[in-house]
Amino acid sequence: MYNVLTLNSISEVGLNKLNPKKYIIGNEMADPDGIILRSFDMHEMELPASLAAVARAGAGTNNIPIDKCSEKGIVVFNTPGANANAVKELVLTGIFLSSRKIVEGIEWAKELKGKDNVDKLVEKGKGQFTGPEIMGKKLGVIGLGAIGVLVANAAISLGMEVYGYDPFLSVDAAWSLSSEVKRAATKEELVAACDYITIHVPLNDSTRGMYNKELFDVTKKGARLLNFARGGLVKTADLKEAIENGTITEYITDFPDADVIALDNVICIPHLGASTPESEENCAEMAAVELKQYLEYGNIKNSVNFPACSIPYTGKARIAVLHKNISGMVGAISSIISEFGLNIDNMVNKSKGEWAYTLIDLDTFDGKCREIAAKLEAVDGICKARIVKEA
Repeated sequence: MYNVLTLNSISEVGLNKLNPKKYIIGNEMADPDGIILRSFDMHEMELPASLAAVARAGAGTNNIPIDKCSEKGIVVFNTPGANANAVKELVLTGIFLSSRKIVEGIEWAKELKGKDNVDKLVEKGKGQFTGPEIMGKKLGVIGLGAIGVLVANAAISLGMEVYGYDPFLSVDAAWSLSSEVKRAATKEELVAACDYITIHVPLNDSTRGMYNKELFDVTKKGARLLNFARGGLVKTADLKEAIENGTITEYITDFPDADVIALDNVICIPHLGASTPESEENCAEMAAVELKQYLEYGNIKNSVNFPACSIPYTGKARIAVLHKNISGMVGAISSIISEFGLNIDNMVNKSKGEWAYTLIDLDTFDGKCREIAAKLEAVDGICKARIVKEA
């Protein structure tokens, strides 16, 4: 049996992917093999020795201590693309909100409650909420992952001229992207040309505060900026200056905080990007399948800290070794297995940055799986040796 701890409410559509004959699922568990969560902050959480994997039902993983998990050989999964349509729809809403002063108009109309001649007051006051149409305007999309591609394609359909920037554009994304999307060579080139700019990149050390004074200084005057990725991507102090000097006409964000919400010309949405029943079900289902594949077969897909790696299961004994990406590791692993007189039937080794993963099928463990795992984990650089199948 596998124990799975849920740290948030997770859709039953996803949890139903875990066979109750093999999985015990609960929101309180002392020794979980896996964790499924959404927004729960794990940074102060003690990671149990039993924990093999964490699956985030969503794209962002800044609520998970990735480095700490990696050092302990804990694979962290996310669900890229599962909530993409939900976020895309809200981004499109944001584009219209930034243009037409819809929110401001609604708030003003509420103030007319109880007054006489409301219809005349509306006709007299509506002029203050005039805003441009989006057709024919230029939209810049920074980051062409699952969400960015959908936004770019939808904006093309709405009659916008779309520019995209992504130095790490994947082959799959390139195949999905409309041929009408124009390529920008740099962020600076994109923001200088576009009337609307939307950000779709992950938040990490290299992207934190990426939209700063230097980028605002070359942004087209009067642009509208949308951030449905992560709040930390935009430097608030520099945003404030850009709004005050007219560089940014409107800022729409799904990540309000005390500083941003106090600014003028800002519309804050309370992190509703993935808040649809369809998105929650899609994310939960993908997270559960990723967790199941890893716990039961050792296969990795959509991990943020370890490489994608899989071997079709043929019924033999299987061991998964999570280790640092340094020379000599495969030789050390093979040598230990040979010491026990065991035969390697199949082996795959993959790396991702400073971490690597070796998945091995053996004819049998010959009753020695615990000794093998212990000896492997004693090797400098190996953080975990997990017996996946004893055959």
